[in-house]
Amino acid sequence: MDLAVTSVHLDLGAGRRGTDMGPSAIYVAGLLPGLARLGHDVKRISHISVPRAEELESGDTCARYLPEVAAACRDLADRVERQVEDGLFPVVLGGDHSQAIGTISGLARALRRRGQKLGVVWVDAHTDMNTPDISPSGNIHGMPLAVLLGHGPRELVEIAGGEPALDVRNVVVIGARDVDSREAELVRRLGLRVYTMTEIDTRGLATCAQEAFERTTTGTAGVHLSFDMDGVDPDYAPGVGTPVAGGLTLREAHLVCEYAHLTQALLGVEVVEVNPTCDHENRTGKLASELVQSALGRLTLPTGRAVPP
Repeated sequence: MDLAVTSVHLDLGAGRRGTDMGPSAIYVAGLLPGLARLGHDVKRISHISVPRAEELESGDTCARYLPEVAAACRDLADRVERQVEDGLFPVVLGGDHSQAIGTISGLARALRRRGQKLGVVWVDAHTDMNTPDISPSGNIHGMPLAVLLGHGPRELVEIAGGEPALDVRNVVVIGARDVDSREAELVRRLGLRVYTMTEIDTRGLATCAQEAFERTTTGTAGVHLSFDMDGVDPDYAPGVGTPVAGGLTLREAHLVCEYAHLTQALLGVEVVEVNPTCDHENRTGKLASELVQSALGRLTLPTGRAVPP
């Protein structure tokens, strides 16, 4: 497969500095050689740099660094849209999760011109469904999924074009275990399908993941996997800014990515929120690299099946 790898050096959307170094940690962990061993050809490598917080005023306390985050997301959306048009598969490395506004808006715009919709599997400890009027922190990395569904600052929602990037019927969250109360109200009102860790523990991840990918690939051109490393338990991924105990195990994280590959409907993948300042010996950067490779075909035992058994 021909790939385009984009690094987004962004931490302005987060409450803790350091995710701007996440892409470098993933590269150091051997991502590019790993992709080459899988037979992929990286045709394009690009980087998006963002002004540092020390150079800026945070601005509106309800949506901190909004102009700068919006500019980065517009740039990323344009790049991803061009990559799709050029027949390249986008791999996006972050950076905080606010960048997904750009990644997914670019994908959605490219598909919309073909009369198609995008499905999204969102792996995260949080649902990222805050808006400026209900966010307890004002950090935009807690808002991207709400924005992509049409709720939030106009400067961000409009990046997708004339309509929201996503239809809530085509989106699934996996791994949630820390959701703000007013955020939960919006989740319920919109009918967003969320597989909490409680449901995963009760029913098993294999069942939940298979349902998630069936839902997001039904009536869509395919699915984008947006993987926040805090979806993984901090025992396995300590290098994140907002760790929450009780997350996905190492094997469960790989299972989600392997399912994504086995659908044969994956249209893009991004991994975000790697924070080297919180990590130990780049464990989280290494895991992020390995998860991208799992999503792109690195299986423990290749089966040739189009869907998981």
